[in-house]
Amino acid sequence: MSKMYTCADVAQRYGVKVITVWDWIRKEKLSAIKIGRDYRVSEEDLKVFEENNRTTRKQSNIS
Repeated sequence: MSKMYTCADVAQRYGVKVITVWDWIRKEKLSAIKIGRDYRVSEEDLKVFEENNRTTRKQSNIS
């Protein structure tokens, strides 16, 4: 079983507020497991979240 993170852990990892993490979960941008009143996010779900939100830089055609 992979490591599980709290919303506070996820917020600290990405430099955002906990309410932002709750919003990602509510909007289904980030998968989480609800345990009682709290959410837990797995390492695998964080990797999927990062892949889905990866941006790429376009190369300039200027020579």
